[in-house]
Amino acid sequence: MNETPNDRLAQVRTLSEQLPQFIRLIQTVKTQMARTDARDRAALVLLYPLVRLGPLRQGALAELVHADPSTVSRHVAALVEEGLVRRVADETDGRASRLVVTDAGHSVLESLRREREAHLARVTAGWDDADLATLTTLFGRLLDDIAATLPGTPEAPATPGAALVPPAREIR
Repeated sequence: MNETPNDRLAQVRTLSEQLPQFIRLIQTVKTQMARTDARDRAALVLLYPLVRLGPLRQGALAELVHADPSTVSRHVAALVEEGLVRRVADETDGRASRLVVTDAGHSVLESLRREREAHLARVTAGWDDADLATLTTLFGRLLDDIAATLPGTPEAPATPGAALVPPAREIR
């Protein structure tokens, strides 16, 4: 089936209207979860890249998550205080340190993963397997292509759209 430029523009326009709605819904879900959890969920998000990419310097982590270094510093301090992250000497520069997720941090991430999966299982309970598989593949492709347009995003594929079936995503 051939798509006309107007059809494609209409689809892109619809998507551009759906994305802000999606972001608002995600923010609402995050806000509701934060009300039931004493932990600072914004800080916990920093655990994902540390697990996926390994020990990182704090500045590199701030760059990676596109956040202000002072905000990341505050969140890292909370993670260290809670025993979810520890600082280790950087083997390439003794004056610097890298952040490493502790066993307790891995446990918290596992709990968050189970919580997120349970929520999505409830949301998609009425979907057939083919629809869920299609969404998963296309949503992964969209995330990869968006990431590919952002500077300094290491999880971006070399070619936009290259990862049609993405690996398990931990930072999204």
